Amino acid sequence: MSDSPTDCIFCKIVSGELGTELVAESDQAVAFNDIAPHAPTHVLIVPRRHIQSLADLTESDAELLGEMIGLANKVARERGIDASGYRLVTNVGRDGGQEVPHLHWHLLGGRALKFRP
Repeated sequence: MSDSPTDCIFCKIVSGELGTELVAESDQAVAFNDIAPHAPTHVLIVPRRHIQSLADLTESDAELLGEMIGLANKVARERGIDASGYRLVTNVGRDGGQEVPHLHWHLLGGRALKFRP
């Protein structure tokens, strides 16, 4: 797991280098469909700035977190899963299941979700 922004696939998506279609965006974050979805709606929400994981956030990132939550809620409404419910998940580090070392949230919904640690 490389932590270099130059090798980071999410940094490449944010910069437009990979041509990934964004489903929502704000000044500080973007949202796009996961390439290997685990639910009918599976969208990734990532900050534009390279931050390795949730563990690297500080109090000064409060505005960024608000924008990320706002994007999650916007996509949930647009996908029609806001009333039925959805899950917002982040993984931290290898043991936590983080595969890409860039902070990202998984927005999952569109069916009943079970807890699977």
